[in-house]
Amino acid sequence: MPELKMQDFNMTAGVMHRMMFAVMTGALCCTGAMARDARCEITSSGRVVFNRICDFQPDGRDGSFSLSPRNGAGALYGDILSVSVSVISPGLAEVRGLTRAGINSRWGQARRSQSDPACWAGEDFRVCAR
Repeated sequence: MPELKMQDFNMTAGVMHRMMFAVMTGALCCTGAMARDARCEITSSGRVVFNRICDFQPDGRDGSFSLSPRNGAGALYGDILSVSVSVISPGLAEVRGLTRAGINSRWGQARRSQSDPACWAGEDFRVCAR
């Protein structure tokens, strides 16, 4: 294996700036849509546990999304940092909650409400984002 010398690693400032710009531009263009404010409501076992403005982050073009505290501050409620609704087929989604401990807990499947399309209802939960 050939020995590498220090001059092999030297870069001009211009080359380094162009590389950094390319990396940053690629990261910005490909991270997806930015989060926006939404009126969020989460119900668990028939009880409203969260009802206020939160960050709504679309995830792809199929209607999937995640909810997190506004401006990333704290938890949505209890130990739940974020909730994701991942569409698996039209009108059907898989819902999960990420906890402070880093556990991505499966809440279960949810069906999109026909009376309120902003809501997804599972066996013992409901997630709405307007």
